[in-house]
Amino acid sequence: MFKNRAIVFVLITLMIDAIGIGIVFPIMPDLMARVGAGDTGQGAFWGGLLMAVYAGATFLCGPIVGSISDAAGRRPVLIAALVVLAVDYVIMALAGSFWLLLLGRSLAGLAGATYITATAYIADISAPKERAANFGLIGAAFGIGFVLGPAIGGVAAEISVTAPFWIAAVLSAANALFGCFVLPESLPPEKRRPFGKRDLNPFKSVYDAFRTPGLAVPMICIFVFEFANMVYPTLWAFWTREVFDWPTLYIGLSLAAYGVMLAGVQGGLMPVFIRWMGDFRTLMLGMTAALIAMTGFGFTGTIIALTVFLVLAALSDLVPALLTAMASNQADGDRQGILQGVIASLTSLAAILSPLVMTGLFRASVDERGVYLPGLPFLFSAALVAMMLPLVFRLRGHASV
Repeated sequence: MFKNRAIVFVLITLMIDAIGIGIVFPIMPDLMARVGAGDTGQGAFWGGLLMAVYAGATFLCGPIVGSISDAAGRRPVLIAALVVLAVDYVIMALAGSFWLLLLGRSLAGLAGATYITATAYIADISAPKERAANFGLIGAAFGIGFVLGPAIGGVAAEISVTAPFWIAAVLSAANALFGCFVLPESLPPEKRRPFGKRDLNPFKSVYDAFRTPGLAVPMICIFVFEFANMVYPTLWAFWTREVFDWPTLYIGLSLAAYGVMLAGVQGGLMPVFIRWMGDFRTLMLGMTAALIAMTGFGFTGTIIALTVFLVLAALSDLVPALLTAMASNQADGDRQGILQGVIASLTSLAAILSPLVMTGLFRASVDERGVYLPGLPFLFSAALVAMMLPLVFRLRGHASV
C-alpha cells in the first residue's frame, strides 16, 4: 500500500510538472508580446533564451538538489520543489517584463522541476529489477502531461494570457499540500549521507559520478541519446512546415498524438517488453527504433511514412528510462539523489547544446544556395545513435534481468 500510494503521488507530481511546461507552448508568442520582447522573430529568440536559462539552471543546480535530498531525505525536498514551482508560475503570471520571466524560469530550474528528487524517490522504493518499468511510468506521466498541458494552455488563454500560469500555480501548490499529508519518506536516516562543501560544486559532482565504477558508460549514452533526441522538440514545427506546409493546428495535433503514444509505450508496453525480453533486449529494441525513425525522417516526404516513423520515434523513448535504470542499479542507496541530479544536469546540457547544432544544420539544409535536404538534422541524430552502439553493447552486464 505504501509503495503504490507513493508511486501514484510521484507520478501525479511529474504529470503536473509536465503540464506546467507544456501549458506555456501555445501562449509563448503572446507572452513575449506582453512583455515587449519584439515581433515574432525576436519573440522566438527570447522564448528560446527562456528555455536555455531553465536548462542551464537545472544543469548547475541538479546535482546540488540531488545531494540535498541524499542528506535531508526526499520528502522535504520534493515538497519544497513543488512550492518553488508554484512561486515560479505566480511570477510568470504577474511578470510585466522579460527579466521577471527570466527570474521565474531560473527558480524553476533551481527546483529541478521536481524530476530529480522524484526519480530518486522511485529508485529508493523500487527493487533493481523493477526500476526500468517504474522509470517508464515516469515517462508515461510526462507524456500525459505534455498532452494535457498545451490543451489547457490553449483553452485557458481564451480567458487571459496569464490564466494558464495561475492554473499551474494552483496545481503545484495543491499537490505540495497534498504531499504534506500523504507522502512518506523513502530514504531512512541510516542511508543518508552528509551534505558537504564538495556538493556545492556541480562540476565536481558530475566528475565524481563519472569516476564511479559502472556509471561512466550509461551516463555517456544518456547524454548522447538526449542530444540526438532533442532534434524532435527543436525542429518538429519548422520541419513539418517546411516539408508538408502544415499549419499550427496540425503541428499541435501531431505533438499531442506523440504524447499519447509516448504514454502508451512507457506506461503500457515497456513492462511487457521487459518481461518478455529483459532490460538489455528492450534497450536494443528502442535503439533500433530510434535509428530507423531518425533515418526515415531524414528522407521522408509523405504523410504515411511520417506516421510510421512517428510511432517508431515514440518506441525509441524506451531508451532513456532503461539507461537511467541501468545507471541507478550501479549506484549505492545513499547516492541515488546525486546520481539523478547528475543525469538531469547531463540532460539539461544536451538541451542547451543540441538546439544550437540542430537549428544550424536545418538552416544550412534549406538554404537555396546549397543542397536542399531539410531532414539533415535527423540524419545527423541517426549517426550519433549509431555511434552509441559499441558503448550500448557494453551495458549488457548492467541489466537487472
